[in-house]
Amino acid sequence: MSTTHAPRTPESSLDPAVAARLSRDPAGLVAAIVQQHDTGEVLMLGWMDDEALARTLTSGRVTFYSRSRQEYWRKGDTSGHVQWVRSVALDCDGDALLVRVDQVGAACHTGERTCFLTGGDLGAVVAAPGEGAGRADQAPVPTMTTSTTTDEEHGR
Repeated sequence: MSTTHAPRTPESSLDPAVAARLSRDPAGLVAAIVQQHDTGEVLMLGWMDDEALARTLTSGRVTFYSRSRQEYWRKGDTSGHVQWVRSVALDCDGDALLVRVDQVGAACHTGERTCFLTGGDLGAVVAAPGEGAGRADQAPVPTMTTSTTTDEEHGR
């Protein structure tokens, strides 16, 4: 696991035992997946460095590090859509956090409850073990062995 710290937080209030378990990206950040604690609904993805995680663990409210603004921000300070922390878990590789929250209002800056509505479903085709690929409500996805055109359209 990497122990690289982001240049902006050479000193952090994060417990050293927790910090040692993190595997950060080159910018010193870890992905933080935010989930509604009682329904399991995935609300958003944000980024945390050691200090943002320390603030989240000690304040009871989610704090992120903005990659674009290069500053800390606490969810809900502007919008009122607060995320109250219920639990924080680290994944097996140490490179992602699961932050379970009690979400007040919308999680997304667009005003949607979750950030995964506006982007839309990408239509992944999945198959359960023992089943053929595809979903009952979708036509097959073209592959190297299937085509969306008929023999007639090919002039056969």
